[in-house]
Amino acid sequence: MIEPVQLPSPWQDARLTVVVPTYNEAGNLPTLVERLLALPLPGLRILVVDDNSPDGTGDVADKLAIEHPARIEVVHRAGKEGLGRAYVDGLGRAIEGGAEYVAQMDADLSHPPEALPGMLGALISTQASVVIGSRYVPGGELDENWPLYRRALSGWANLYVHTLLRVRIRDLTAGFKVWRADALRDIGLDRVQSNGYSFQVEMHYLATKLGHTILEVPIRFEERQEGLSKMTTATKVESALMPFRLRSKHRNITR
Repeated sequence: MIEPVQLPSPWQDARLTVVVPTYNEAGNLPTLVERLLALPLPGLRILVVDDNSPDGTGDVADKLAIEHPARIEVVHRAGKEGLGRAYVDGLGRAIEGGAEYVAQMDADLSHPPEALPGMLGALISTQASVVIGSRYVPGGELDENWPLYRRALSGWANLYVHTLLRVRIRDLTAGFKVWRADALRDIGLDRVQSNGYSFQVEMHYLATKLGHTILEVPIRFEERQEGLSKMTTATKVESALMPFRLRSKHRNITR
């Protein structure tokens, strides 16, 4: 586990909301919350967006919110509508709640929370609109236990999207990011149509088309310890078709 960067004041006091979508993550959420709240970021808040998880993740989140009422908020959605819809809901609520910066990360502990202070510092100290925790820039790593077929799928997906959309990002499918709230307002969450994992690609494409600067910093991506991957055949099909839809829908996008 890496040691989190100690940011100088007033950077460490920035209003940062971490949006965490959940579906059957009862075994991982308490550990993630503990690690997030241990970071030297007193302005950090957590927004859990739960899609009515059958394993009781929503109840776990509610208990954590009671224990930390000033730092954790829980949004309960009626059912599983897809990662993209959960993120659109959560990012929008974070902005409405007054966040200056908004992070997005998975609940399965694949993204190291300890990297967040460094990512926030990189965002504040540059003109970037978003900082991506990247697996595929120099210094980035994949857990050696990550299955070979997942490595192949991830690599192929990035190559496929690069070829079709010509977006100059090495980790186009990355889900660990810190955004400036103003950048999210400019992109317009109402423009986002993706339901599944292609949400990540659509957000990167929109940011690029609108001229936003995107910075990638290396992280170590860990294999999940609890629960199962949410990747389904339907999400794979959507992800395969999405680049064609994006080229058509957002070709002439303007502010």
